[in-house]
Amino acid sequence: MRATKDFKDYELIDCSGGEKLERWGDVTLVRPDPQVLWETPRGPRWKSCNAHYHRSQSGGGRWEYKSMRRESWNISWRQLTFKISPTGFKHTGLFPEQAVNWDYVMEKLAGRPGANILNLFAYTGGATLACAAAGAKVCHVDASKGMVSWARENAALSSLADKPVRWIVDDCKKFVERELRRGNRYDGIIMDPPSYGRGPGGEIWKLEEQIYPLLELTAPLLSDAPLFFILNSYTTGLSASVMQYLLGVTVGRLHGGRAAADEIGLPVSETGLVLPCGSTAIWEP
Repeated sequence: MRATKDFKDYELIDCSGGEKLERWGDVTLVRPDPQVLWETPRGPRWKSCNAHYHRSQSGGGRWEYKSMRRESWNISWRQLTFKISPTGFKHTGLFPEQAVNWDYVMEKLAGRPGANILNLFAYTGGATLACAAAGAKVCHVDASKGMVSWARENAALSSLADKPVRWIVDDCKKFVERELRRGNRYDGIIMDPPSYGRGPGGEIWKLEEQIYPLLELTAPLLSDAPLFFILNSYTTGLSASVMQYLLGVTVGRLHGGRAAADEIGLPVSETGLVLPCGSTAIWEP
């Protein structure tokens, strides 16, 4: 497992009973996590959290605010700054475990200034900003106008607003189809699809049903001198090994190279263990 390190503004303090206690800058939050199957003792910091997200039995949930008056605040990772804001669906606008992948792309791009990168299902732009900070040209695509606006805010907070980033609100599959017709190519592709979702026109997305045809469709977008193809997943039924195989029979079949995959996670301060937080498969030439 690859675990995020040196993220000074984020800390996974503890996890127990289907929940995790996290520090985001100077704010502590308790949020649900279905992978936390253990019932370990909870220390006093659990009771002093600033806000607690409670799931509803009928679906969704709500935030209980205890001692927090801010709707949003900023945290930093290396030279990047992100706006954090608790949302109605428990998320905060950032997945800190993805920092291991931001490190990876920044290292790969260090020797290729001006590389052309496509970030699909790009959310609030963590990977986009990492690539832009490393000197790449980035095409950021997400179906949610609100998430793309949030990503642009993060770019401004990180002093990257003037970097060559195309901000696209669109269904990712339709965008890829158009890019193929236009003959556009990318030196690196990042894909972080949701388990389930809807596009701008109400299109239904189910990862297990659509990830293979989408990978087949997207693989030809890689250039003749590609750097990487990254596939992320938080779907419990899609293991790292399955993702590795998927990249091998799509990107690998077309471009050669090899794919590898592993879980990614966050170190837990209280126990010294690592909480799994999804998987990443990476193809390289």
